[in-house]
Amino acid sequence: MHIHALGTLRGIGLGPGDPELMTIKGLRLLQEAPVVAFPAGLQGKPGMAQRAIDPWLRPHQIELPLVFPYVLDDAQLKQAWEVAAIQVWQFLHRGQDVVFVSEGDIGFYSTFTYLAQTLQHLHPEAEVEAIPGVSSPMAAAAMLGMPLTVRSQRLMVLPALYTVADLETAIATVDVIVLMKVSSVYQQVWTVLKQHGLLPHSYVVERATLPNQVIYADLSDRPSLILPYFSILIVQVNPGK
Repeated sequence: MHIHALGTLRGIGLGPGDPELMTIKGLRLLQEAPVVAFPAGLQGKPGMAQRAIDPWLRPHQIELPLVFPYVLDDAQLKQAWEVAAIQVWQFLHRGQDVVFVSEGDIGFYSTFTYLAQTLQHLHPEAEVEAIPGVSSPMAAAAMLGMPLTVRSQRLMVLPALYTVADLETAIATVDVIVLMKVSSVYQQVWTVLKQHGLLPHSYVVERATLPNQVIYADLSDRPSLILPYFSILIVQVNPGK
C-alpha cells in the first residue's frame, strides 16, 4: 500500500492590501500550491485576502474559502476553526500542500494562528510553516510618509479589544502608540487624546495601501469619524524623542 507524504499547511502574510506588497517567497509558494485557502468574504462577496491574491492565482489551483464568523463567542469560533481545520486536512493527508493567505503578517493578530493550532491539536503530525508579511502599522506609517519609530522611541501596539485604561497606561509609558481596528472605540479614544493634548500628533489611515485609502492627519476637529473596520490610528506621544 502506497502512503502519501503529508502535505504542508503554509500561512502566507499578504501585507496590507496592495497585491505587490507580498514577499517574493510568499508569491512563489502561493503560485506553487495546489490548494489556496483564505477567509471567506461576507455575504458571498470576495474578502480582502481573496481580492489581493486574485492577480496571482492560476487556473488549475483549487480555491478553498474558509468561514470565520466575526463574533467574540468562544464556542462559535472554536467550532469554525475545527471545521476549517478538517477542510484543510482533507488535502494535507492526501499529500497536497495548502497555503492559507491572510492580510498583514501571518503571526500578527492573524486568523491563521487559530487555524494552525486547531489543526495541530486534531492532527499532531501536521506540518505547518509561516511566511511573514508586511504588517499594517508599518504600511500605515509608510503611507503617512513618516517613520513609525526612530532612535530610542518605545512602541506599543494595542488591538481592538483594549480599554481606555490601557490607552492611559500607554500614553504614560511609551512614545508611539498604534491602535489597531480603532473604528469601534474611536470616540472614546478621541476624548482621551484630547485630554492629553495629543490630537495634533494623531493620525488615522483607512485601508492602508489600497486605492480607496483615506488619511486623516491632526484629529483636533474630528471627534466623530465613521471609520471602516480596517482603520489604524497612530499617536506620537513624544514626537521629538
